[in-house]
Amino acid sequence: MNKYLKQLKEGVLDQNPVLVQLLGMCPTLATTTSVKNAFGMGMAATAVLICSNIFISLLRKFIPKQVRIAAYIVIISGFVTAVELLMKAYVFSLYQSLGLFIPLIVVNCIILARAEAFASKNPVLPSAMDGLSMGLGFTFALCILGSIREILGSGKWMGLQVLPDSYPKMVIFVLPAGAFLTLGFVIAAVQKIRNTVEERARKKAAQKPAEQEENAA
Repeated sequence: MNKYLKQLKEGVLDQNPVLVQLLGMCPTLATTTSVKNAFGMGMAATAVLICSNIFISLLRKFIPKQVRIAAYIVIISGFVTAVELLMKAYVFSLYQSLGLFIPLIVVNCIILARAEAFASKNPVLPSAMDGLSMGLGFTFALCILGSIREILGSGKWMGLQVLPDSYPKMVIFVLPAGAFLTLGFVIAAVQKIRNTVEERARKKAAQKPAEQEENAA
C-alpha cells in the first residue's frame, strides 16, 4: 500500500506531468479556459492512461520491440475512440467544448511516455496505479490553471460568480496569451516551492551529523 501511495504522491506532486515534467502542453494551454473543460479533459486523459497502461502491461511480453511504438499508438487510439464516443453520448456539451482535443489525446506525450517508460516494463497493478497517479496529476494541474484563468478572466468559477460585478474582467486570461502567462507563473511558483523544500531538507540533513557529534561529546 505504501508503494502505491508513493506512486500517487509522485504523479500528483513530485513528478507532476505538467508542472514538473512539462509534458502535454498543447491540451494544457488550449482546454484550461474554464474549470469544467479542464476537468473534462483531465478525466478523459486519465481514463485513457489507466486503460492503455493496463492493456500494454498485459501484452508487454508479446509485442515485438521493433513495432512497440506503433502498437502502443493503436492501443491508445482504441481507448481514445471509446472515450470520445462515451462523451459524445453522455456529456455532449463537454464533447463540443473540447472538440478536436479529445481525439488528439492519441498523441498526448504523457500517455505514450508512460506506456514506454512504465507500463511496458511492469506488471498490471503498478501500471494501472501509474496511469491513475499521472492522470490525477494532469487533472490537478489543468484544474489549477483553469481556476486561475476562469476567475481572473470572467470573475466566475464553475459558472458561479465569485468576484463582484464591479470587478474589471481581464479578458486576456481567457485568450491564448493568458494561457502562456498563467502557465509560466504557476510553473515558477511550483519550482520556487520545490527549491525551498529541497533546501530545507538539505539543511536538516546537514544538521544531523552535527547534533550526533554533540551528543557523542
